[in-house]
Amino acid sequence: MNTPRLIQVSHEDPAALRAEVLAGLAAEPAVLAPKFFYDGLGARLFSAITALPEYYPTRTEAAIFRDHLDAIAAAVGPAPTLVDLGAGNCEKAARLLEPLAVQRYVAVDIAAEYLLSALDRLQYEHPNRELLGIGLDFSRQLVLPDEVGPGPRLLFYPGSSIGNFDPGAALDFLRQVRAACAGGRLLIGVDLVKGVEVLEPAYDDALGVTAAFNRNLLLHLNRLIGADFALADWRHVAFYAGAASRIEMHLEAVREVTVRWPGGERRFARGERIHTENSYKWRLDDFADLLRAAGFKQPRAWRDARDWFAVFAADA
Repeated sequence: MNTPRLIQVSHEDPAALRAEVLAGLAAEPAVLAPKFFYDGLGARLFSAITALPEYYPTRTEAAIFRDHLDAIAAAVGPAPTLVDLGAGNCEKAARLLEPLAVQRYVAVDIAAEYLLSALDRLQYEHPNRELLGIGLDFSRQLVLPDEVGPGPRLLFYPGSSIGNFDPGAALDFLRQVRAACAGGRLLIGVDLVKGVEVLEPAYDDALGVTAAFNRNLLLHLNRLIGADFALADWRHVAFYAGAASRIEMHLEAVREVTVRWPGGERRFARGERIHTENSYKWRLDDFADLLRAAGFKQPRAWRDARDWFAVFAADA
């Protein structure tokens, strides 16, 4: 049986990471990048979110792959090298390894330790496949190491994570993805515009798992910068901003609070917020145009029966 390999590409400079956090906390309003959700606990909480009844993207995307797998496989062809961006627990890509005749599976994620445990499980199920994990913060820059091997490659970006980028940043990122395809193709999940009665519960579930995921970011910050955020001082807020076509997530102070860290502090008034995530929702034609603007050719899409979600394939 093969053994998974792990390459740590992103070695965060603690001083640079601290500076990024402090700059975000000093902003008006305060804002933090979604990558700070994903410590070990945050990665596990997100995995739990995907199983919630309110969180439709994961099961809707899975249904699209189930119902249209033959057509998708025909469109992308055999994929000797599959590069899974934001792989997490690797479960989504695992369903494609056989249908797409994948020989080398490359899982890319910022949470490297969590990634290795997922690859160990996957290797047991696929003992003869080459599995490679890459610890990389690709939200900054997507440059794959030489160990990934030559192209062409199929880059797989499921789960509507492209929605975390604003439209301009999404275009820049997709241009990097196209270069990383090395003459291959892209397979990407996209969340579509729909009613607020569906969107908002998906990001503010009755069980409170998404709230825990959002608030766990504060515990992560306490470790990163030595801050003294107290969970009891903050509540989870999520809503659909229709004009921007995006879900916004925030952490809101429930009382006046001063957060301190070595060398600094910030006072938050009651009701003041820290903006932690955007999740943009797309119209089908607009996303196809975005792919073309990034240099992709022949975008094709498969949707669920309710038009809630789409899976796009495009040639690099």
